[in-house]
Amino acid sequence: MDYALTAEQEAFRAALRRFATDRLAPHYRADDLSGDMAPTIRADMAGMGLLGLRLPSRFGGQDAEAETVGVAVEELSRANINAAYLVLSTALVGDILLAAATPGQQEAWLPGIADGSTLPALALTEPGHGSDAAAIDLVARPDGDGWTLHGEKTSISLAHLADTVVVFARTGGPGARGVSAFHLPLTRPGLAITRLGDVANRAAGRCSLYFDGVRVGRDEIVGPENGAFGALMRGFEYSRAIIGLMALGVAGAALDDALEYARTRETFGAPIGTRQGVAFPLVEYATQVAGARHLCFEALWRKDRGLDHTTQANMVKWWAPKLAVETVHQCLLTFGHAAWSDDNPQAQRLRDAMGFEIADGTAQIAKLVVARALLGRACAP
Repeated sequence: MDYALTAEQEAFRAALRRFATDRLAPHYRADDLSGDMAPTIRADMAGMGLLGLRLPSRFGGQDAEAETVGVAVEELSRANINAAYLVLSTALVGDILLAAATPGQQEAWLPGIADGSTLPALALTEPGHGSDAAAIDLVARPDGDGWTLHGEKTSISLAHLADTVVVFARTGGPGARGVSAFHLPLTRPGLAITRLGDVANRAAGRCSLYFDGVRVGRDEIVGPENGAFGALMRGFEYSRAIIGLMALGVAGAALDDALEYARTRETFGAPIGTRQGVAFPLVEYATQVAGARHLCFEALWRKDRGLDHTTQANMVKWWAPKLAVETVHQCLLTFGHAAWSDDNPQAQRLRDAMGFEIADGTAQIAKLVVARALLGRACAP
């Protein structure tokens, strides 16, 4: 059993840490205050090849393994969690298009994602349906040689920054077998976008999308009609491990700052790290973060080898965000009053980490998936 990353992955991690420190970290606080992402971030990340990590080289991508994507998002999240959302979205949408799109569609769509000229968003959640994703209400009505889309999507990350969207709509009967996917520009007539006022992750942002007879052609359907839901769910298993590492990246940065503060802050003539009440909570959270991180990478390791990773991915989906929130909270308390200020990043990290407890499925849904794997469907909730 080998717990080590390859030499190439370690070199990639080191290069990413330098890049993220120099090019992404300076925007973390400013973008939160402005509520928008600095335009240089997307261009800089595309220049590093980060927006095409999972895409094949024939489309301009990097042919990266899932583990390498995990390395990337963990390092990016340490510096600026909002930037990591770009990797998450391009990797998830890219995997869906590779699995379900035709060769012609892939030739038309994937090179733009790889070079950063096309940023895709993913539209699944609706006002009345989040965890019950198969109960989609947005309808695609047949219209000549295509469809028109009618309805609303909400809580769509990056939609105000994106160029295209993969949207899931009902083309058939009830349930998962009546759902199709379409890839279309966000500038399509009849499509309106409204920003949501978010508590955190403000630069990545969320939007509501309103479809009022938006026209889509048969060349824009992704996969078979009424057959899109399976590809989506397979993508989510992988993205849940990625989200776990994003949350843990935030926690790792918070721990690093808190440990350094415990070394340098003195009270009663000694560093506060010499007090068990300060040191031991940090030790406990560092231990748990290390364990959760290993489970995230196990899920990605299994994906890279074609093994089932559903249980591991859903374990970390409920555990890592909760752990990240608790870890950052303790790190904030370590600083005391010094962290109760916009000049210290701990409060922003706490808000940003909390969003992962909601994004991409709740903890309850993740635990339900794991319970059914451990107990069997007949004996599980």
